[in-house]
Amino acid sequence: MRGSAEEEWREDCAPRRTLELFATKWTSMILHTLHVRHDGPVRTGVLLRSIPGISKKMLTQTLREMEASGLVVRQVHGTVPPAVDYALTPLGARFVEPVELLYDWGRRNADALDALQAKPTSRRAP
Repeated sequence: MRGSAEEEWREDCAPRRTLELFATKWTSMILHTLHVRHDGPVRTGVLLRSIPGISKKMLTQTLREMEASGLVVRQVHGTVPPAVDYALTPLGARFVEPVELLYDWGRRNADALDALQAKPTSRRAP
């Protein structure tokens, strides 16, 4: 049963919560990278090298947010120095599906993306 249009677009509705989850570009890129490039837990440094353009600070901040949301699990190994790896949780694996659909759409429509005006903050060459 569907509610009224006002109820469907309330602040805590599913579409808004989904977009809020992907408010930073790095969340989807980390999900994609963990899913496509790494089979199982991966060390922070390896993950950092797998995502061009992300700073160590932004990776750490985004991973903490993703861990708090339940999308990734963090495991600390009792070595010196401590080794830390991250892996998708079952919930994180569910959120990969729409990311992969969107990324696939982007690959198939690169010409449309190329036709967009570059944002002033974009690293894309003019």
